[in-house]
Amino acid sequence: MSASVEGIARPERAPIDDPYHLTPDAVMEPPVGWAHSLRHLGPGLILSASIVGSGELIATTTLGATAGFALLWMVIFSTFVKVAVQVELARWTISTGQPALTGYNKVGPHLGRLGWVNVLWALMALSKVLQMGGVVGGTAMALSILLPLGGPPLGMVSLGLWTVIVAGGSIALLYSNSYSLIERGATALVVIFSFVTIVIAAGLPFTPYAYSMSDIASGLTLSIPAGAIGAAIAMFGITGVGADELTFYTYWCVEKGYARHVGPNDGSEAWQRRAKGWIGVMYKDAFVSWCIYTFGTLAFFIMGASVLAPQGLVPQGNEMLTALARMYTDTLGEWAGTVFLVGAVAVLGSTLWAAVPSWARMYTNLLAVMGVLEWRNTGDRLRWIRIFTIGLPIVWGAAYLFIRSPVLMIQIGGAATGIFLLAAVVAVWHLRRTETDPRLHGGPAFNGLLVVSSIAIVVLGFYTALSAVGVV
Repeated sequence: MSASVEGIARPERAPIDDPYHLTPDAVMEPPVGWAHSLRHLGPGLILSASIVGSGELIATTTLGATAGFALLWMVIFSTFVKVAVQVELARWTISTGQPALTGYNKVGPHLGRLGWVNVLWALMALSKVLQMGGVVGGTAMALSILLPLGGPPLGMVSLGLWTVIVAGGSIALLYSNSYSLIERGATALVVIFSFVTIVIAAGLPFTPYAYSMSDIASGLTLSIPAGAIGAAIAMFGITGVGADELTFYTYWCVEKGYARHVGPNDGSEAWQRRAKGWIGVMYKDAFVSWCIYTFGTLAFFIMGASVLAPQGLVPQGNEMLTALARMYTDTLGEWAGTVFLVGAVAVLGSTLWAAVPSWARMYTNLLAVMGVLEWRNTGDRLRWIRIFTIGLPIVWGAAYLFIRSPVLMIQIGGAATGIFLLAAVVAVWHLRRTETDPRLHGGPAFNGLLVVSSIAIVVLGFYTALSAVGVV
């Protein structure tokens, strides 16, 4: 385990071991090629754990059940279009050692200590309480069906007890906030269920719920059927890299050690070479992550469109998991329902596993830019991260018990994420122009993709905002 990893969990150590302190002592030459880079990948796996969860299992499957194959193109577009913005923000982080909310706060005008981007981020975070509450609730529902406690499956007592257990378990497992623990756990949780789901989706043509190439082709016609616009907007915000994921990706890039290995910018050619090398490692990390969540997203969508849509089954309310389980029981038999529920616990749990420490860091960073703590004070930062690690699962669990509609809660969070993506794009371009060393800018192909991605996000973000107020 690297010193940069251990420094997160041991605030008594000197700042030299803190990944948020760039010192010449931590400089390391970047690996060359894929073989040497593999052990340095990791932030993208945490990102994938968060993405291959509520968005894919619930929002994307629900979209497939609602619209059939018609919005397949939107699934592909949604996962692809936001990667360039994610990478550009991470480029700034690796070259400066600063996390996203610190950068967001440099975009004026300001309301007191907070820049307008962070004001919007705080509003988005409130809606995310609902989304993450839906994830906690979905996990509790799966466990309640598998092993009812104190009453019938999905009964109030059983759901309540399992919600408390899920929240408490998240706190206990993640309290240390060790980067290596978070990375390993996220990887293990997401791989098994994603693999099984992709295999089942690929095997659907050999079942009564077979799909054909004409079905796939019909989903690539760039149209949105009537009645599916709301679900499509929420899906764009929540699938692939959302505003929250592209934001917290920067923290994991720092804690993996990318920025520390580059070192402080002394203007030298050696610094430029190291920065380009570690940014190249980040490119590989982002690409692997994109492959994982894109194939997972497509698998969930195809299963929803092939199995649920023909039967008119749309996941909603506390019957969500029962409807989703039909994807498995109708293709493999009743025994597969249990397998699905175990997998649902794993995939929703992976979202919680990644989200709790990620949101704890972002909330702590927000307090830092407000002047409540000094971000570079290792002890204070870890103390606040642990406070949020305890508090967030409790608040999310309480939100679910109050509303009890996981699909709606997750879709509300997805729509809010789509709106905030607008602000994130503005911040990324501001930081690129004012702080990212021009020598580190991407090549023509990447820059062109960044422009296209930004335009697409802005257009769909405005559409989301106008839809939210009833204009369209």
